[in-house]
Amino acid sequence: MSSAEGQSLREPKYYTVKRHLLEVTDSLLPGSPVPTERVLAAELGTSRTTVRQALFELVAEGRLVRRQGSGTYVAEPKMTWPLQMASFTEQATANGLTASNQLLSAVRGQAEPDVAGRLGIGAGAAAFRIERLRLADDRPIAVEVSYLSAARFPQLARHLRRGSSLYAVLHEHYGVVPASAQESISTAPATPREAALLDTDTGAPMLVLGRHSFDGTGAPVEWVTSWYRGDRVTLIANLRP
Repeated sequence: MSSAEGQSLREPKYYTVKRHLLEVTDSLLPGSPVPTERVLAAELGTSRTTVRQALFELVAEGRLVRRQGSGTYVAEPKMTWPLQMASFTEQATANGLTASNQLLSAVRGQAEPDVAGRLGIGAGAAAFRIERLRLADDRPIAVEVSYLSAARFPQLARHLRRGSSLYAVLHEHYGVVPASAQESISTAPATPREAALLDTDTGAPMLVLGRHSFDGTGAPVEWVTSWYRGDRVTLIANLRP
């Protein structure tokens, strides 16, 4: 093999630093501080740019967490989050977590054409826009924005302000239970607002879930988009033949 070929097979410098950091952090408890870029660069005989790239990838993967003005720390283990027809509260309980919500807004307004089409209502018809912060064991996990028909679910905002879960309200007050759903998954960087709500950095990787749910007759119930912290959650889908 020529020297050029040997060089091409060598792993990038940042990856060598990344492997070293993984070996070090595997023996540390969550919340333990990681040495600064300057210290790591000196210890490993490389540039701070190389160290920064390795740290960036480990933060994006959820192995490390950055705290503004404080430093970098070993992250808590990721939560596994099943993709199934269940409310956030039910999913959190299945993971041994205590779910809670903060209702950020609940407003009634004219539905945009895309939303109206998903809800099976006329363009410009009234719809509720419900925005909530989802927490598990008091830690922010996701920001959710739900749209529902105002004609089908009158006074929905008032019922939600009493603190019940959305699915519980739909069942108790309207006799509606989501029976099926179509779900999409994509990624996007966190906006400043999402970052502030979820206690992460602007531009941090987010898992974006879109769910279109239907009742037993096939009528649309809800269109919801959820932004999950990509460094805190692993999505799990159970597939059967």
